[in-house]
Formats: sequence, structure tokens, C-alpha cells
Amino acid sequence: MARLKEMYVKEVAPALMQKFQYKSSMQIPRLDKIVVSVGCGDCKDNAKALDNVIKEITALTGQKAVATTARKSIANFKLREGMKVGVKVTLRQERMWEFLDRLFNVALPRVRDFRGISPDAFDGRGNYSLGLKEQIIFPEIDYDKIEKLRGMNIAICTTAKTDEEAREFLRLMGAPFAG
Repeated sequence: MARLKEMYVKEVAPALMQKFQYKSSMQIPRLDKIVVSVGCGDCKDNAKALDNVIKEITALTGQKAVATTARKSIANFKLREGMKVGVKVTLRQERMWEFLDRLFNVALPRVRDFRGISPDAFDGRGNYSLGLKEQIIFPEIDYDKIEKLRGMNIAICTTAKTDEEAREFLRLMGAPFAG
């Protein structure tokens, strides 16, 4: 069992049950999925760049990434519907727990001048999103083999009903919130 999942079962779930006075253990917020996505506008012209992004995201998540396509045509961006413009991967079960552990304990502390993640990036329904400016903070990425620094979005989806529940859940899981 993943280290973070074990911590959730033994420490976090009982603490949340006590704090929010849930009547059933099914009401306790849990991690549902994590979606990692990268937009790469230059991939529409360069198919090799898309392959490299897929390879990098696959390396750091442990699961094959898929290309995303444009939903609309936009003439100003020379973009047609159906062109490949990004990459995403949805993590669930063990891979999700392992990725979250690496994100909180290895990758985020490697960010230069890191003071914590924003405690205000919740969507109102208990989901948290954060953006990273570069993929090299993950130890799986070899700095010499990347062709371009790319940012990524990480959406952490929980079963929490409110932002307060989700904030407390992530705080107990070890999320390095600022302030």
C-alpha cells in the first residue's frame, strides 16, 4: 500500500471524522483522481515535440499520457478543430497516491524560493488546482534531455463537499500550504 494512502487510513480519516462530526465513514473526504495536463501550442506544427511531452509526462506519472485535441477552430492562432494541442493523464488508485506523495514531498520543495502553495485555489466543490512553471522539479525528468521547459496543471479531485473540508483534508495529507 502507498505510504500516503496508509497515512490516510490510519491518521487522516479518523481526524476528519472527529473534526467534522460525520455520521458515516462514507462522508469522509477522500482522493478521487489527479489530472495532470500540459498545453503545448507549438505541438500543432511539430509532432516530435508532442512525442517528447508525452514521454516526459508518462515518465513522471507512471502512466501513458494521451494527446488532447482542439475543440474549436481559431483563425488568429492558426488552429483547426481536431489538431493536437496538449497532453493529459488521469491518475487513479495506487498511481494517484504515489504521484501525490512525490509531488508534496519531493517535487514542490525543489521549487526555487518555495514558500508553499496557495490555500485559495479551490473551485468551490472541494477540488484543488495548481500550476507548475517547469517540469524539471520532478526527479524523473533528466535536465539534459528536455528540449523546452513546459509548465503543467495539476488538478486534485476529492469527494469533499466544501472547500473547508478539502483544505483540511489536503493539510492533513501534508500539502505545503503557504501561511
